[in-house]
Amino acid sequence: MNRRPLALMLAGALMLPTAALAEGVTLAPHKAVYALSLLSTKGSRGAQTVRGRIYYDFSGSVCQGYTLKFRQISDVMSEGKSVLTDLRATSWEGGDAKGYRFNSENLTDNAVTETAEGRAERKSKTVGLTLSKPKRRALNLPGSIVFPSEQIRRVLEAARAGTTTLDMPLFDGSETGEKVYDTFILIGKPVRGQVADAGSKVAGLAELTRWPVTISYFDRNDPKRGEQTPVYAIAFELYENGISRALQLDYDDFVIAGDMSQLEIKDAPTCK
Repeated sequence: MNRRPLALMLAGALMLPTAALAEGVTLAPHKAVYALSLLSTKGSRGAQTVRGRIYYDFSGSVCQGYTLKFRQISDVMSEGKSVLTDLRATSWEGGDAKGYRFNSENLTDNAVTETAEGRAERKSKTVGLTLSKPKRRALNLPGSIVFPSEQIRRVLEAARAGTTTLDMPLFDGSETGEKVYDTFILIGKPVRGQVADAGSKVAGLAELTRWPVTISYFDRNDPKRGEQTPVYAIAFELYENGISRALQLDYDDFVIAGDMSQLEIKDAPTCK
């Protein structure tokens, strides 16, 4: 299974702390748990069963930066074989979207298969990346890239303005810590009302506007980039405060549902 599940998307799309950002976007610090199950499958390589959890814990402020603690555990039965994956990641992103630090470890059947650690700093025309894992390396990334929370901030701004499509290159430190993905984003019509998950227990959440969002990720280095299909896609409903629900993780051969089973809104830190 592609490790991309959510160190990227959910680091941005699901968990963002409350902060009054540009254009009035305000995001809520929170902890959330999503129960994973098989939604659909196709072909001989499709999964037969899926079990797992996604855990998020975001904190911080626009002046302190945003800290994410993330874990996704998935047990996938496919072709008669069970594979257990465990992705653990932490990250920090500056409130001005100029700096990003990340550390991740991916395990398959309890054996470490990938590690990444590094930091990225925005310069005048490029983004400087310094890696310490899996090996020491320094390189420059395109200056047009965005980090995860900045991506979601832009999605919310676009949704409020009635924009239905966006595209932007994204860097989140996933895989070997140096890959940039092109992302294409679809935004649906706004909805409100009660939901049948843990969000129903949070006062005031039903009154907030939310939008159906789909984000597709494309490999920038694919030689067939112009005609390729996404390597990964995620659909979800995004509340105007940055909380996400009703996840659908699309791995092409099968789709995993992520239902919000727990949600805790944390106190928002104040900037001094």
